Amino acid sequence: MKRSVQGRMKIYTRTGDDGTTGLFGGPRVPKTHLRISSYGTVDELNSILGLARADLISTGPDGNDRSEGLSVLDGELERIQKELFMLGADLATPLDSKARVARVSEAQIEALEAGIDRMTGQLAPLERFILPGGSRAAAQLHVARTVCRRAERLVVELSAGTDISALAVTYLNRLSDYLFTAARAANAALGIGDVEWLPEGP
Repeated sequence: MKRSVQGRMKIYTRTGDDGTTGLFGGPRVPKTHLRISSYGTVDELNSILGLARADLISTGPDGNDRSEGLSVLDGELERIQKELFMLGADLATPLDSKARVARVSEAQIEALEAGIDRMTGQLAPLERFILPGGSRAAAQLHVARTVCRRAERLVVELSAGTDISALAVTYLNRLSDYLFTAARAANAALGIGDVEWLPEGP
C-alpha cells in the first residue's frame, strides 16, 4: 500500500481498479487468479477465527469467567491467526521473488500436532460422527474448519502449476484437524456435549 504525506498507510490506492493486483515482489495478475483465491480464502479463514475467538472471550462455563481450557485455546488461536497472516504473505510471494517473507515451517506444523494431542488427551473418545454445533464458539470453529479445507483444495490446485512453499498444503491439512478438535474442546470446556450424528432407519 502507498503511504500518505503524513506517513500513514492509505486504505485505497486505485491501482486495483482495473481488476488486477500485485504479487509481493512479482507481477500484477487478475484478481481471479488462483493464487489470489488461495490467499484470499486464507484471509477469510483468519476472519472466521476472529469470530470464534470473540465468542470464546465473551463466554465461559458460568456465562462470565472463562475456564483455563478456553484461555489456552484462545491463546493458540491467536498464534494461528498470526501464522495465517504469514501464510497469506507466503502465498502472495512467488518463490523466485526478491521480496523476503517468512515461509511456513515444520515447527508451526508440529505445534498444531501438539495442540491436537493435548486436546485429544482431555476429550472423551470419539465414537460417532458429530454434527457442527453445540456452543456458538464450537460452531464457528467448525465453519473455520470447512473454510480451511476449501483453502487447502485451492492451494493444492495452485501447487499443481505453480511453485509454492512445500509446507503450505501440509499446514492447512493439519490445521483443519486442529480446528475439528478445537471445536470439541470448546464444547467440553463450556460443559456442552458434542452433537452426535445418528443415522435414521429401521
